[in-house]
Amino acid sequence: MVGLLSSLFACLTAASLVSADGLNARAVAAGKKYFGTAISTTILNDASANAIGKNFQDFGQYTCENEMKFDATEPSRGSFSYGNADKIVAQAQANGQILRCHALVWHSQVPSWVTSGGFNNATLISIMQNHIANVVGHYKGKCYAWDVVNEALNEDGSYRSSGSVWGSTIGPAFIPIAFAAAAAADPGAKLYYNDYNCDKAGAKATGAQNLIKMVKSYGAPIHGFGMQGHMTTGQVGSASALVSNMQGFTALGVEVAYTELDMATPSSNPNFNQQATDYATVVSACKQVAGCVGITIWGFTDRYTWISNSAPLPWDTNFQKKAAYASILNAWGSAGTGSSTTTATMTTTIVTSSTTSAGPAPSGGGGCAAAHWAQCGGTGYTGCTTCASPYTCQYSNAWYSQCL
Repeated sequence: MVGLLSSLFACLTAASLVSADGLNARAVAAGKKYFGTAISTTILNDASANAIGKNFQDFGQYTCENEMKFDATEPSRGSFSYGNADKIVAQAQANGQILRCHALVWHSQVPSWVTSGGFNNATLISIMQNHIANVVGHYKGKCYAWDVVNEALNEDGSYRSSGSVWGSTIGPAFIPIAFAAAAAADPGAKLYYNDYNCDKAGAKATGAQNLIKMVKSYGAPIHGFGMQGHMTTGQVGSASALVSNMQGFTALGVEVAYTELDMATPSSNPNFNQQATDYATVVSACKQVAGCVGITIWGFTDRYTWISNSAPLPWDTNFQKKAAYASILNAWGSAGTGSSTTTATMTTTIVTSSTTSAGPAPSGGGGCAAAHWAQCGGTGYTGCTTCASPYTCQYSNAWYSQCL
């Protein structure tokens, strides 16, 4: 009996260890708020991909890739469409994942009724404010953060006007107006400015810092800066340079996050070892800055990357983990309940113990209850199938169910 109880306890402990490890689990153990991914309805409709995307231990946060942008949410004036985004929000809520909501005002993916409407300054401001009020209001209380304004700067740090209906009609004032409107629609959300090529010190990073100061000078709230992090393998540089740049933003009283991280490498001749090193460099930099709250990769599998002829993500086109996965995991440090190496060793020991001393571990019943987040089912799983109160065993995929 003692042997049986020891085996059951070891089984429960191993299940907890296994379920508590992953990219997000390591990030949280390192003191960050999340490690997340961009996700789309394309992923939701691919069962194999979605099984990875739903795993809370790897992804504690979602960003809708396109489903919350202007053209998707207000395709015609005053007519709002939320169906696709709502599906992603529902999945995030079911899995306990944080939402970074993206993006309210951008020069791209704006419907033609806006860009070709010939609206004057006052009318376009009212259109923008109405859009923000409706979209942010629809998701009020569900978004940890909003990317309020996206990519409003030129490479030299000046404000974009060419190609931007907002910049060319309203001027830079559209930025603080948008932040004020977002704050009014959801006072509880963090409000971010989001842009690319600001990962290292330079003209554009300085321009982004000046934009933050400008928004504050208008009296509008701004809480964060999103460094998109679209990088190229072999060109990332040192962690110390990334840290110094982030500190330039946090010194302004805002938090920072990598919001769209990927690491381009040619799919025809990839350098996955260097890619893994570069991902680890970015993680190490974020880890060193208290105000860096988390990292979002812009998708997780090369099958659905937005970058053509590239293999920029931690999973390959066949949904297999690449070297980058392990490098990110290790760069965060040990998980809160033990490293992945320890977990694997314990699992092997437990299987041997339960087989030799007490037979297979029971499937539920007998007082066996899996803890919150622990595994409770799946092909080949022989542990507890009943969850500790008040949690229930929820199906994730054929190989994994979890107490949620």
